[in-house]
Amino acid sequence: MKTAIVVFPGTNCDYDTQYACEMMGSETVFVWHRESKLPEKIDLVILPGGFSYGDYLRSGSIARFSPVMQSVIEYANSGGRVLGICNGFQILLESHLLPGAMKRNENLHFISKHQHLKVISNNNPFLSSLKPGDIVNIPIAHGEGNYYIDEAGLKALYDNDQVLLSYCDAEGNVDNPNGSVDAIAGICNKNKNVFGLMPHPERAMETLLGSDDGVKMLEGLFR
Repeated sequence: MKTAIVVFPGTNCDYDTQYACEMMGSETVFVWHRESKLPEKIDLVILPGGFSYGDYLRSGSIARFSPVMQSVIEYANSGGRVLGICNGFQILLESHLLPGAMKRNENLHFISKHQHLKVISNNNPFLSSLKPGDIVNIPIAHGEGNYYIDEAGLKALYDNDQVLLSYCDAEGNVDNPNGSVDAIAGICNKNKNVFGLMPHPERAMETLLGSDDGVKMLEGLFR
């Protein structure tokens, strides 16, 4: 398997993501944002976390216009699997590959901590190794992670089984750290080949780091 990791100015989770992918047995290749085409014969594209273009304007709004993104959009629209983590999720929203938008955290502060998540749907390749109701403990680190979508859009997400993860406590009760609508932490597109989440599974690959639940989350994409 081969994974393309897209790197923008300000990306800072590229090597964490590479480490996680290689742990899962995948070959990796970095793709600089100025490239106009993705490599051939890849199985997955990951947009990793960070602060693309310094998070000027809205997070991800400048990266959306990087030359490589047209190729990412074409890859996704042809059925290729794309995963956006944190800033990568923001870029997918700005690129309209996923519905909704991000706002500043409700408390207006940057949040960095471990956070429990509840699996809402595993009817997708990404979370296929987990079950609905499973709880994982994954780091979050963001200032604009307050996911917003209007009522009609929210209904469509649930109708199409696109809500993947929600924020919770260790017992599975709602624990919303940033104000996201319905405490949503991750979603996918209707075709279930584009996935976005604010938490960082690539930072939870070993118990030494506080949790290895990231392995359970990612392994479905690397089968």
